[in-house]
Amino acid sequence: MEDTNLEQKTNQLYKVMLVAGIVTVAFNLRPAITSVGPLMGIIRDDIGLSNWNVALLTSLPLIAFAIMSPIIPKFGYRYTNEKALLSGLFVLLFGIGLRSISNIFLLFLGTFIIGVGIAVCNVLLPGVIKEKFPFKVGLMTSVYSTIMGIFAATASGVSIPLAKGLNLGWNKALLAWGIPALIGIIVWIYLVKKSKSESDVNVEIIKSEDNRMWKSSLAWQVALFMGFQSFLFYVSITWLPEILHAYGVDMATAGWLLFFTQMIGLPAGFIVPVLADKFRSQQVLVAVLGICAISGFTGLLLGSSFSVMMISLIIYGQALGGTFPLALTLLSLRARTAKQAAELSGMAQSFGYVLAAVGPMLIGYLYDLTETWTVPLIVLMVISVFVILFGLGAGRDRYVLD
Repeated sequence: MEDTNLEQKTNQLYKVMLVAGIVTVAFNLRPAITSVGPLMGIIRDDIGLSNWNVALLTSLPLIAFAIMSPIIPKFGYRYTNEKALLSGLFVLLFGIGLRSISNIFLLFLGTFIIGVGIAVCNVLLPGVIKEKFPFKVGLMTSVYSTIMGIFAATASGVSIPLAKGLNLGWNKALLAWGIPALIGIIVWIYLVKKSKSESDVNVEIIKSEDNRMWKSSLAWQVALFMGFQSFLFYVSITWLPEILHAYGVDMATAGWLLFFTQMIGLPAGFIVPVLADKFRSQQVLVAVLGICAISGFTGLLLGSSFSVMMISLIIYGQALGGTFPLALTLLSLRARTAKQAAELSGMAQSFGYVLAAVGPMLIGYLYDLTETWTVPLIVLMVISVFVILFGLGAGRDRYVLD
């Protein structure tokens, strides 16, 4: 009886630590990137870069996502998801440390390594949720995407206060986001020790499914939805403070308004995956969120008064908060198994983040070319239309390999 009670307590502790592990991974999926946006002007002026190449500090992680995403599922299958996630957190921590060194080469190299570490966690987490919580996909996606949104927004808001208010400079302000990675490493060391080996997975079967995934039209629609909504997200965290600054808002306030825009969308980020899990089709959710994005950019384009600006940010915040969790949920809902979810995640994030990586550099280049935010905002409205079009396809009640 005592052995049974001990085993039950051990299983309960493992489940609690598993949830904690998912939460700590969520801590680390965005802050190392979103903390850069408000500091972009400081870094640009300190190093002497143009707008388009300082935007590499946002685009390089996305390039890493695109390169690594197809490889990561196989790595997870061979060494277990737990070990792969732990290694991803170690890589992330190393990249954050490297980026904080005052050297241009190490700045960009560290930024790319950060992208590699986050890519591991990005790709494997939907599969982990599908495997460990098959009947609570929407709820668990809501939990981790909401926490991810909170930390992403917090990183945007506190960057300037850390760099200027505490006189840490941009280097140490960015280094601070190694602390959540260290916490995650501690939790996942425990989970790795408790996990069972899954290294006997048939690699030939994995390869076969991977090839089929790249031939699925539905998988491509999911990938394009993922890519275009990520395009909007990373452009926003990179250039929204600069857009608001052009309207007369000081940079510290602009950073907090980026924080506000992300925070105001958190309720949508929590509710959308739960609703998506309950509906057979997610097309209505796609349409509503896409219209919010178009409306928000239209407001920023047509009016620069503070009231119009705030209304636009509130509306756009719903799209910013809801589209990414919806994309994550679709990675699980469009797959029948955890393995398919991981393969779809790798495929969608690989191609999707190619599009996302182009975003900050393209918008920065357009601003350098026109010296106004009018053309960039029109481009973002067009991209929002693409989000709706491909989201309507991805939201159909079908499975990718059927």
